[in-house]
Amino acid sequence: MARVVVLQKQGHPSFSILSFSVSDFDGARLHNHISWDRTPLPKAALQVTASRFPVKDSRQTKTFAVPRRNTMALILSSYIFSEFSYCNFAFAQSSIGFKEYIDTFDGYTFKYPQNWIQVRGAGADIFFRDPFVLDENVSVEMSSPSSSRYKTVEDLGPPEEAGRKVLKQYLTEFMSTRLGVRRESNIISTTSRVADDGKLYYQVEVNIKSYANNNELAVMPQDRPVSLEWNRRYLSVLGVENNRLYELRLQTPENVFVEEESDLRQVIDSFRVNKVSA
Repeated sequence: MARVVVLQKQGHPSFSILSFSVSDFDGARLHNHISWDRTPLPKAALQVTASRFPVKDSRQTKTFAVPRRNTMALILSSYIFSEFSYCNFAFAQSSIGFKEYIDTFDGYTFKYPQNWIQVRGAGADIFFRDPFVLDENVSVEMSSPSSSRYKTVEDLGPPEEAGRKVLKQYLTEFMSTRLGVRRESNIISTTSRVADDGKLYYQVEVNIKSYANNNELAVMPQDRPVSLEWNRRYLSVLGVENNRLYELRLQTPENVFVEEESDLRQVIDSFRVNKVSA
C-alpha cells in the first residue's frame, strides 16, 4: 500500500518530490523558474559598480571588468542558494483508503485497499492483490452448500484446534515436488471474537518460511547451500452462516506486514458473513 511523501515550497522555486512504496508511483519532478532583467550588456564586459566601497571623489566611480559568462553563473548560483536557504518544506503522508466488497449471492462482505486489483481465475471465490507487491493479497473461500452442515464456527473445535487445521491446510497447498525445499511454520496466535453483527469468528495467524538450495543435484552437502526463498504472514478469519464455513485469507510478506499492520488488520476485522435469502 502506498505511502507518499511530498516536499513542497511555496513562493519560491518549486521542488516537488513524490516517493513511492507499493502502489503508487508518480516519479520525481524538479522545477526551477528563475527570471532576471535581460537588459542589453556592453559588448566587451559587464561593468559592475563597486558602490559598496566609498570613494573620496563622488565624480569617480571604480569599475571592474567581469566576463559576462562568469557574472551570470555568479548571479544564478547566489540566487538559488539564497532562495533555497529560506525554503519551508511541508511533509505529508497520504492515508490509505478502502473499498467494500459485498457478495449478496454467497453472503459475505469485507474491505480491501482501494488500489488493489481483482484477479480472476485464482481459484478462490474472490481474489484481490496488490499490483506491486505480488505476494500480498486477500481472498475468500467457502465450503460447498451441499456437503457442509455447519451451525457455528465452534464446530471446528476451540480456536487452537482450528488454528492447527488452518496451518495444516496451508502446508498441504504449499507442498512442493522440488528437491531441497524445506518449509518452517508456526502458529503465532489463535483468537475468537464476537463482532458487531453478533456472530462468533475465529482468527488464526501463522508464519511460514520456505528454504531451498540452488544446486540440489550436488553430491557434497557444502555444495548445496540453503537460502531463504520467502517469509510470509498468513491471517485467516473463519465464520459460519448459511450452513457454510467461510474463510477470509490475507497473505503478506513479513517485512510488509510490519509496515502495514494497522491497515491490514482493518481488512481482517471488516470480514462479515451474512444470511442469504433462499
